[in-house]
Amino acid sequence: MSKEEKLSNYDPSGVGASGSIYGLPFNFEESRIILLPVPWDVTVSYGEGTHEAPERILDASSQVDLYDFDNPDAWENGIYMLDISEEIKGISHLNRAKATEIIKYQEKGGNLEENHALKQQLAEVNEASSNLNKWVFDQANTLLNRGKIVGLVGGDHSTPLGYLMALANKYEDFGILQIDAHADLREAYEGFTYSHASIMYNALKEIKNISKLIQVGVRDICHEEVNLINESKGRVISYFDPYLKEQSYLGKHWNDLCERIIKDLPQHVYISYDIDGLDPKLCPGTGTPVAGGFEVEMVNYLIGKVKESGRKIIGFDLVEVGTSEWDANVGARVLYKLCNLASID
Repeated sequence: MSKEEKLSNYDPSGVGASGSIYGLPFNFEESRIILLPVPWDVTVSYGEGTHEAPERILDASSQVDLYDFDNPDAWENGIYMLDISEEIKGISHLNRAKATEIIKYQEKGGNLEENHALKQQLAEVNEASSNLNKWVFDQANTLLNRGKIVGLVGGDHSTPLGYLMALANKYEDFGILQIDAHADLREAYEGFTYSHASIMYNALKEIKNISKLIQVGVRDICHEEVNLINESKGRVISYFDPYLKEQSYLGKHWNDLCERIIKDLPQHVYISYDIDGLDPKLCPGTGTPVAGGFEVEMVNYLIGKVKESGRKIIGFDLVEVGTSEWDANVGARVLYKLCNLASID
């Protein structure tokens, strides 16, 4: 059956079929948006379990109604999720156990330089994370070369680095709009070169094509990260959550703040969406929840303003979704909106 025939026979108001993302009838070739699941949470420093998020989101997606108030027919562009790699999930599980032992040892005041066994384990975890980056790069690069818009579904926030490297092969210049409670600008946090808390540090260090990193909603940050932002010469601009809240208390409209946020973004924009950027009532099972944050509609509006400005969304990720039914429910809806915004020219 052709895509045209599927469109004529498919009832978008019908019962969502399980097994395909959002119950949509499209295959890989017929879909503009391809979701790349990365079931990985090796270096998380607080709550774990986000390696299960792609599967949980897939399960929850059949309960998402397809009518989008901004783009009612966006679903027709097609969304398809690739198979979840059991191999990657297994490697994550194995190295998570190693990382947990390393983290607990350091939290008790241990020095890794004095523990040869754990130092060796750290090297093994870093190697596994490096291999994960290469795997993600290969997957994303293949999809980009086939003309697809890629949405990475984590997993923790370390997972998109390989994808960003693949985008750097395609775009000479692009910016990142990061929705997050954390800056993720730590260098090798807890000794892990590719820590979830180091994703933006690594992206800026390894990918010169990234001309701007605009962070929105950060409210949990260390001195090292503040110094890096201040010394970035404008490459990193952070709109901290307390500042945004203060501006709203002073009467500033969210629309005006959104326009200020996006004004420094280049033409090509990548959306990195850590769900802990939202109010934790919406994502209580996320890896590192922090009080404060956004409502879903506020972030939807911000990303919509990016599109309205004439900029192009070249890709996106959704990471750190927890494993509870509520987390997956919200995550599935956030992901659907990202897909729709990215798929509309």
